Amino acid sequence: MAQTNNAENMLSIGQVQAREPTSLSVEIKSSQSDNSKKDAPSLFRSGRLHIVLCILFCELCERLTYFSIAGNLVLYCTSTLHLTSQTAATISLVFSGTAYFVPLFGGWLADSVAGKFNTIYGSLLIYVIGATLLPVISIDFGSGYKLSDSAKQGYYMFALITIAIGTGGIKANVGPFGAQQLDDLGETAIQTFFNWFYWFINMGSTVAFSIGVYVQQEYGFALGYAIPAVSMIAAVIILLIGKIWYIIKPPEGSPLTTMSKVVITSASQCRHPHIDAPEMNSCLDRVKESYGGKFPDKTVEEVKSLGRIMPIFATIVFYWTIYFQMSTTFYLQGERMRLSYDNFSIPVASLNLFDSIGILVLVPIVDILIYPLFAFCGMPLSKLQRIGVGMILATMSIILAAVIEIARKNIMQEGGWMIQELAGEKFNASTLSVFAQTPQYLVVGASEVFTVITGIEFAYSQSPANMQGIMMGIFLLTTGIGGYIGSLLVIIVNAATSALGAEWFPDEINDGYLEYYFFLLAGLMLVNFGIFLIIAKKYKYVNVKQDSTDESSSVAS
Repeated sequence: MAQTNNAENMLSIGQVQAREPTSLSVEIKSSQSDNSKKDAPSLFRSGRLHIVLCILFCELCERLTYFSIAGNLVLYCTSTLHLTSQTAATISLVFSGTAYFVPLFGGWLADSVAGKFNTIYGSLLIYVIGATLLPVISIDFGSGYKLSDSAKQGYYMFALITIAIGTGGIKANVGPFGAQQLDDLGETAIQTFFNWFYWFINMGSTVAFSIGVYVQQEYGFALGYAIPAVSMIAAVIILLIGKIWYIIKPPEGSPLTTMSKVVITSASQCRHPHIDAPEMNSCLDRVKESYGGKFPDKTVEEVKSLGRIMPIFATIVFYWTIYFQMSTTFYLQGERMRLSYDNFSIPVASLNLFDSIGILVLVPIVDILIYPLFAFCGMPLSKLQRIGVGMILATMSIILAAVIEIARKNIMQEGGWMIQELAGEKFNASTLSVFAQTPQYLVVGASEVFTVITGIEFAYSQSPANMQGIMMGIFLLTTGIGGYIGSLLVIIVNAATSALGAEWFPDEINDGYLEYYFFLLAGLMLVNFGIFLIIAKKYKYVNVKQDSTDESSSVAS
């Protein structure tokens, strides 16, 4: 959970950095001299703190809303909408996938048409429609005015669509918009902003996964969904409060538009060999000015360079399928484990906090100890090697989930079971504590440190300067595709196993074989890892600094 937030933060940084035309460094480069940097006021002494706080609190409210809705999405679908477990899991995966598809287009809209402020404001208004609709359809108006299940399902899907569109438009632009207010203050002020930006993101998600999901589970969704609705309305008000102070720039055009034109034009001209230049090794070369095309050679080469990175991204897609098990299969498993202790019921979605703990603990350890130790021993871990480590950890997390599922069911078969009620829905649950899931969440968090953080660093450092924002958006796009693949996999597995007479993922998972599904995911992840190794072995790093040395060699070295 938290590392996806970190991905959003890094995406925002990447979009800001992509404005710098001469820098390929992972670090933010300021055009100011060292002396002017020293003289530049800090964020807290700049007189703009009130402006920044409007943006930061707006982001906090948005993240609180999103995770309050996503956290118990599966429970709402099964308890209120009376959908099956596998349908609930599919909806959760598609919702998450869509929320990470939209940012690429939200960034394009802001850069090419509407500008960042208008895109954020418009996205918030769309968001409010969905967020306020949820508590309304959750209210019990009595038998005379009660909505049918099909009507509730229709309104709910509409609400999720508007929320996914809204969050995507905000996610792509709110970080860069905040940094835009501090452009003239230098690197230090911008870095301070993003540090606090990430803090506010995690504060919002922490409140959602503690208070928000608890109210929904224990007091009902009408009240529980009212919290994110009010939070979203507050986000709009807070954003508008600062409008009189914001630095609002008009759209300047998006590199995504240019890239699309290059690809589409080259595809239309790629049917026959080029008579005058048979040595061309790419269809994209046809649109170069040097070969009679209409695009500068440098622009075409920048687009071609993205093709080197795409195969790596393709192997990261299935990582996200594993990641999203936290909000689907892990959640369904947790519902059927012991949650009550001394009249206090632990919210199932709160287990996501252990994912955050894994990240918060491991980040300083790898930064201060593990990476420097490998470098000291003459074996520095390359970016692709670190991504591979994260993939292995993701595989371990899903194997742990399978082991816990076997233990959970064995305990129930031996008589260790109980009736457990969550949001009005009763479950046959194992007496095995839900805290037995802690290791699988912690290991997912550890995998994010290696695969997600390093993946963002890899995408940014290996991209041309004016394509870095696009590459950050494409990296988040892999998240969305991973969610869609996960939903498709649920459908395929259910259809195949039903035909064999032993459904792995039935409506009541106590009657199925969820452990087999986990082992299948682990096996597919290992196959994906094997493909990654082949691609990574052949990959050649691009020198992103004048003084770069070892990083330009193969990942295998």
